[in-house]
Amino acid sequence: MSRVFNFSAGPAMLPEAVLKQAADEMLDWHGSGSSIMEMSHRGKEFVSVAAEAEQDLRDLMNIPDNYKVLFLQGGATAQFTAVPMNLLRGKTTADYINTGAWSKKAIAEAKRFCDVNVAASSEAQNFSTVPDVSEWNLNPDAAYVHYTPNETIGGVEFDFIPDTGDVPLVADMSSTILSRPIDVSRFGVIYAGAQKNIGPAGVAVVIVRDDLIGELDPRSPGAYDYAKQADADSMLNTPPTYSWYLAGLVFKWLKAQGGLEKMGEINRAKAAKLYSVIDELDFYANPVEPRYRSWMNVPFTLANDELDKLFLEESAKLGLTTLKGHRSVGGMRASIYNAMPAEGVDALIQFMRDFAQKHGE
Repeated sequence: MSRVFNFSAGPAMLPEAVLKQAADEMLDWHGSGSSIMEMSHRGKEFVSVAAEAEQDLRDLMNIPDNYKVLFLQGGATAQFTAVPMNLLRGKTTADYINTGAWSKKAIAEAKRFCDVNVAASSEAQNFSTVPDVSEWNLNPDAAYVHYTPNETIGGVEFDFIPDTGDVPLVADMSSTILSRPIDVSRFGVIYAGAQKNIGPAGVAVVIVRDDLIGELDPRSPGAYDYAKQADADSMLNTPPTYSWYLAGLVFKWLKAQGGLEKMGEINRAKAAKLYSVIDELDFYANPVEPRYRSWMNVPFTLANDELDKLFLEESAKLGLTTLKGHRSVGGMRASIYNAMPAEGVDALIQFMRDFAQKHGE
């Protein structure tokens, strides 16, 4: 069977070149006679893999020297808890911007540790937009401001980095990291689960400014302490070695593609083509305000939802898989992360045109 175009929101498809290299190295990594999965995380072989992966990520994102880069377990969900544990630093309140399902989950976790000020929310608009900055009610005494630049489920994406002054800005970039260049220096903390644009599930990347670590809530587990993890090179406990290794291969693949400037151009073009056909045909609709449409996650509905099942069945026959929308919103969703080639988006567009012509009124 030939490989399909996998539009899953995560775990998502990986670059084929990365998978082939991992397969070639599975039984014998670089003449060691062992799989990377079998190696001690303390051994020189894996330590070199880990260090190289971190340096490649620093190069790709132009991460300043005064930021630590951590490779941790627990995914982004663990960071919903780790962020207040590490960043409250004696304060009792934090600001959160609510733009969808993942923002809400982060808010719920933070409420266990502090008073959460929901400084802005688009829930009244069914999470179809980003709240206008003029309506934000930020607290200058907040420990930090948290937002989700891209909401994977609703397909809403910020087209700007919020200005929070001296209050550290925290971003859950799980579904947008590495999709284009960003100015890391604008953030106090960036965190991201790997299983969309970084690699397989099992590891989360945390990029944290030096001055924000070292004051963990004393009630918190040591494994959540950014300072301890930084001092241990993310090896306070045995790390997810194979996921870390594969992330490193993805970083090298991204460099080979031309880096994040080039990926930004590619991703912008892929998304524009897909939204164009949705807007062109009355058969499809996207609920998000055009300015805030995600490059990574494109939800859409059919004019007649009774055709949803048939759409999924026929698309799957053509190797266009995992297009069913999240259960909370229904419809369809095409996740078009870095590893989704333009050919996959083109194939989906052609199918959408053919399906609309066949089943439209």
